[in-house]
Amino acid sequence: MRKDSLKTRERSRSCRFFCFLASLLLLLPCAAPAEGAGDGWNLPEGYQAERVVMLSRHNIRSPLSDGDSMLGKLVPHDWFAWTSPSGELSQRGALLETSTGQFFRKWAEKEGLFPANYQPGKAAVRIYANGYQRTQATARFFASGLLPLADIQVECHAPMNTMDEVFSPRLRFCSDRYREDVLAQIAETGGVAGMEGIFAELQPSVQLLMDVTGMADSKAYQSGEYGDLLDSRLEFSLEDGSSPDVKGYLKTATSVADAMIMQFYEEPDPVKAAFGHELTEDQWRMITGIVTRYEEILFSTPLIALSTAHPMLETIRNELTARDRKLTFLCGHDSNLASVIGALGVEDYDLPEAIETRTPVGAKLVFIRLIDENGDAWYDVSLVYQGIRQMKEIQILGIDTPPMKAALRLKGVPVNEYGLVAEKDLLDLLQNRIDALPLMREQYTRETAAEDAA
Repeated sequence: MRKDSLKTRERSRSCRFFCFLASLLLLLPCAAPAEGAGDGWNLPEGYQAERVVMLSRHNIRSPLSDGDSMLGKLVPHDWFAWTSPSGELSQRGALLETSTGQFFRKWAEKEGLFPANYQPGKAAVRIYANGYQRTQATARFFASGLLPLADIQVECHAPMNTMDEVFSPRLRFCSDRYREDVLAQIAETGGVAGMEGIFAELQPSVQLLMDVTGMADSKAYQSGEYGDLLDSRLEFSLEDGSSPDVKGYLKTATSVADAMIMQFYEEPDPVKAAFGHELTEDQWRMITGIVTRYEEILFSTPLIALSTAHPMLETIRNELTARDRKLTFLCGHDSNLASVIGALGVEDYDLPEAIETRTPVGAKLVFIRLIDENGDAWYDVSLVYQGIRQMKEIQILGIDTPPMKAALRLKGVPVNEYGLVAEKDLLDLLQNRIDALPLMREQYTRETAAEDAA
């Protein structure tokens, strides 16, 4: 009886989730296959750029890696001598972001979006950043490259190094049944083995990270102070009003892998960046894959993403429809990109010349509003980022040397022959995802009340 009851509950949870998704998808248009692909930064003939909205991750920042930190204790090697205090934008990050802003200025001038030496009116350009130093600094350096002659203010609504509500990846609803369904969604990504399947998938990457850092030789690791990276158990924290969190091997491995990624970009010598090891780019991708999986689990899991991304989805939709706006730059974190990408149902994509394969540091989710010859509005949706060599060599970006641009496709949303999304379809998708949170809250509250009454 107990096993049958458990199976029934699992089927019930799965049924609730898929019924919920089905109710959302009914509001969307049927998908049509793309007949052609866009030309990267070259707009299709007959289309005029009218507005750009982008959600950016901050650029390279310093991790906390001194002797008293977890990284300092776990890794028995000297880390890179960071050029900024812990958690703040590094000098390289500042240079890279300024170069990105300069590229967008040149591109905007080329496409007729901006005149040369543009000095916009108050409403034409919006630069809005989260409260942390790395996000505010990234926004300022981008703005200085974009509009070097304009006195652009970086909008911020939170005290320094605190979280703005719009950028906060906190859960805006939680209940016992919701928590069960979230954990079931996460387990499904591990296949039939569930959570153990996730561990098996990541085990080669975790082992590589341990070998490269020499972590197993550190006293801190041997003491068990920071857990056992060879233990597959995970403990999730999902609470209303708090950011999703996880304890266990994945959290520790992600912290170390994240610092390794930043060191890879900052350290000119790739062997020194890997503490004396000669790693291939594929091996670096294995290490970054730990961080990617962490992001996907905590921020892109559908039921989580619809909650954590809610205020950012509202902000993006408002900016897409702001008539006087020419360009919007929203600067946050990888959690913001991952949650919005998850909430919008972005199909799998490839990022050439990148070791971070989902939300690279400094990456931007870009929406370009285009008007065709008939006056109809379309959107080019892409992820813009700098390639490995562009970052490590601090290459000057320009029209002939642009950043990388990967076209994104949205599940269930048709595109035209150039891979462009009709404005109505994009706005409907955003509104559908915005409406999902109150619908979800209502559904789970109703089910909980029904259970309590039974």
